[in-house]
Amino acid sequence: MLANYLIGLREGLEAGLIVSILVAYLVKSDRRHLLPRVWAGIGIAVAVSLAFGALLTFGPRGLTFEAQELIGGTLSIVAVGFVTWMVFWMASAARGIAGELRGKIDLAAEAGRWSLLVVGALAVGREGLETALFLWAATNAISADGGGTVRPLLAAAAGIATAAVLAWLLYKGALKINLSRFFTWTGAFLVLVAGGVLSYGVHDLQEARFLPGEHDLMFDVSNVLDPSSWYATVLKGVFNFSPATTALEGTVWLLYVIPVMAAFWYAAHRRAAAAPVAPVSRRTAS
Repeated sequence: MLANYLIGLREGLEAGLIVSILVAYLVKSDRRHLLPRVWAGIGIAVAVSLAFGALLTFGPRGLTFEAQELIGGTLSIVAVGFVTWMVFWMASAARGIAGELRGKIDLAAEAGRWSLLVVGALAVGREGLETALFLWAATNAISADGGGTVRPLLAAAAGIATAAVLAWLLYKGALKINLSRFFTWTGAFLVLVAGGVLSYGVHDLQEARFLPGEHDLMFDVSNVLDPSSWYATVLKGVFNFSPATTALEGTVWLLYVIPVMAAFWYAAHRRAAAAPVAPVSRRTAS
């Protein structure tokens, strides 16, 4: 549940940050009359994201078991690709996102009536579609093992609600957080979550008989880690950890998590080293 909460929190805060910047800039530049167009675009983005999530959830149900597993495994791998790109992009763009959005708002305001609606839809729609896909992949892995879908979705909704409150407080100036640090730490956590989703995607493809080695186990700790225990449920819900992991699942997890985590922390270290240092006054230096 924690993983779904953090996915909702992180993606919701990304979208909320973008919305707060759009709204604040229009208000401060005395263009309040353009706000309905932005809100209309945001509403369209939310509706499309919800429709996409419903399509993912109910679309494959009429197919055979193998077809469902093939689609589920493929979409899980696609979701991991999107979230990996998102983690790296947001960590690097957190500092400059405001200036980029302001430039787009100015261009859209001059371009025509529907331009700001498109800006609002595209700015929020990408996060919405990514959230729908990644939440579906993570929730699908839990529900396939009998964990149900309601609690993971409620956890994600709680994360999104928390993000909405934080975005509102940021807009009002009552809360100042280090966004670069926030996206760095949550990004590192999501790399581990994505590794679990990728591993389970491989498991789906093995069950669909698209990949070999379904019964070739790397390890089986079911006799030590009871799959029905609360701690096994936590590991499954957060990291998609399976007590019985195939050799291909474990290998793919290692080949993803180790290099991606190393690259992520290396990039974070370089950004921190390149960050401008506040000048020291002569009085302080002396």
